[in-house]
Amino acid sequence: MDYMKNYSLEGKVAWITGASYGIGFAIAKAMAGAGATIVFNDIRQELVDKGVAAYKEEGIQAHGYVCDVTDEDAVNATVSEIEKEVGTVDILVNNAGIIKRIPMIEMAAKDFRQVIDVDLNAPFIVSKAVIPAMIKKGGGKIINICSMMSEFGRETVSAYAAAKGGLKMLTRNIASEYGEYNIQCNGIGPGYIATPQTAPLREKQADGSRHPFDQFIVSKTPAGRWGEASDLGGPAVFLASAASDFVNGQILYVDGGIQAYIGKQPS
Repeated sequence: MDYMKNYSLEGKVAWITGASYGIGFAIAKAMAGAGATIVFNDIRQELVDKGVAAYKEEGIQAHGYVCDVTDEDAVNATVSEIEKEVGTVDILVNNAGIIKRIPMIEMAAKDFRQVIDVDLNAPFIVSKAVIPAMIKKGGGKIINICSMMSEFGRETVSAYAAAKGGLKMLTRNIASEYGEYNIQCNGIGPGYIATPQTAPLREKQADGSRHPFDQFIVSKTPAGRWGEASDLGGPAVFLASAASDFVNGQILYVDGGIQAYIGKQPS
C-alpha cells in the first residue's frame, strides 16, 4: 500500500475563504498541489480577478466568487453556485479575517463587533452552509484559521483575541456535534508569518539593526525566524486529507515553537 495516498486530495473540492493572496493563497496552492480543485472568494470583484490571475500564474485553475462571508444569504447563494459549477465542497478553510490594533478603551463597540463578525461569525455562517452537503456525502473537512491569540492576549488586540479564542471553541464544538457524520473540524494557529502586511515590522532600521518587534519575535521563536506562508501548506494538506481522519477538534499551532518556549534568560 502506498501510504502517501492518504495525503492525496484528488477529486476533492476545497473552498478557501479570502484566498486571493497571503496565507489563504499559500494554503490553496498547497492543496492544489495535492490534487484538490480550488474555490476561493473575496469581497470585491477586483480582488477575485487578481486572485484568479495569481493562481493562473502558478498553473492553477481556481474558481473565484464574490462573496461577503458575514452575509448569510450571500454565503448560501455562493454555496449553491459552487455546487452547480464545481461540485460539493469537501474541504472548507475558514481563512478570511481582519485585525484592528486599537487599545481596548479607545476601541469603538462597532469596531469590536466588526472583528467578531468577520473572524468568528463568518466561520459559523460558512461552516453551517456546507455541513449539510458534507453529511449527505458521508464526510468532510473543516479547517479554521485560528491564531496564537486563540491562547494568548496581547496589547491592542482585544477584539481579535476574543474572536480567535471563540473560533477555537467553535472548532471543538463542530467536531463534537458533527464528528459522528465523519466530519473533522480542526484549526491551524499560525505563528508570526512574514507577509506584506508584516513587512514594515521586519525592515532594517537606519543603523542597520533589526526592527525592535522583529528582534522580539525572533528571540521568542526557537526556530529563530518568522514563518513563511508556505509553512502552513503541509499542515493544511494533512488536516484536509484522509491522513487526519481520526484527528478532530484540535488546534495545530504552526509557530516555530513559540508556545513551547519560556524564552532566554536575560544576560
